[in-house]
Amino acid sequence: MDINSLKEAQLSLSKKVRASDEKQCVETIAGVDVAYNEQSSEVVGAITVLNADTLKVLEVQTSIEPISFPYIPGLFSFREVPPLLNAYNKLTITPDLIVCDGHGLAHPRRFGLACHLGVTLDIPTIGCGKTKLLGEFNKLAAHRGATADLLDNDEVIGKVLRTQDNIKPVYVSIGHKVSLDTAVEWVLKLTPKYRLPETTRQADQLVNKTLKEHREKTYEKT
Repeated sequence: MDINSLKEAQLSLSKKVRASDEKQCVETIAGVDVAYNEQSSEVVGAITVLNADTLKVLEVQTSIEPISFPYIPGLFSFREVPPLLNAYNKLTITPDLIVCDGHGLAHPRRFGLACHLGVTLDIPTIGCGKTKLLGEFNKLAAHRGATADLLDNDEVIGKVLRTQDNIKPVYVSIGHKVSLDTAVEWVLKLTPKYRLPETTRQADQLVNKTLKEHREKTYEKT
């Protein structure tokens, strides 16, 4: 594995990211998440598809497989995209938009998980990270809906968004085929009660449940 070549690949693929709205009607929206069982060297990828209006879960799929890529900061997408693709390929409903629990353009080489997944699937994607990977921003107001530009060397790479009053913000960035303003609008719509988007919450619950059940079955066999 040549790390420098992978970084160069990220820089090259980042040029394929399109930062404008290309899907006018969004009826279904998906969330993705991964979890690891380091003891068995396995990874679980999960995807949940929700009704974009009601946020009702319409379909869920998972994939459990061997970890195919080591833990290397900045190259997480090479580790997480394979199980997510395998889960996605099981879907009977093709989502109009995917929200990733991770970053998109808010990445050192402008090609985080949301970009990687979006470009690979050629589908609109949004990055919504729980923590900041890089960049700086000005003080953020305490009320829901407050935003601030996330800047890296004077380049806007995302938005810092307060999804609930007086709680920690999230970090929204473009993944593919969506504008930053639209990405922020969707994250706000997906957070009516909680800090994290309902897509992320549902995918997180699914991946942890799947991992727990898999561990229990593995334990029973041993």
